[in-house]
Amino acid sequence: MVTMEPVAVGGHILVGVEVKLPKTTLLSISTGKGYIMCGALDVGLLNKQLSDRGIIAARAVGVRTLPQLLAAPLESVTIEAEKLGIVPGMTGADALLLML
Repeated sequence: MVTMEPVAVGGHILVGVEVKLPKTTLLSISTGKGYIMCGALDVGLLNKQLSDRGIIAARAVGVRTLPQLLAAPLESVTIEAEKLGIVPGMTGADALLLML
């Protein structure tokens, strides 16, 4: 099942997506510029094979809900996200604010 829901961050409404799969759930929250995602995101792939796309994204691991994704410290970020000041350790919510 796929669920989309509004997610409020700093007075902005963003798009949260939850995809229920067998034995796992994929989570993402996006802005018009980029997104944060659960541990399924392959930051290395985005930085290497897809570097020409300039994808702004970050990954948090061990999250099971959209609120957890917002609150969790980021484990890794793309090169393009770093250019915006997004770094590992900052919360998903703080990263999303820099993606607006």
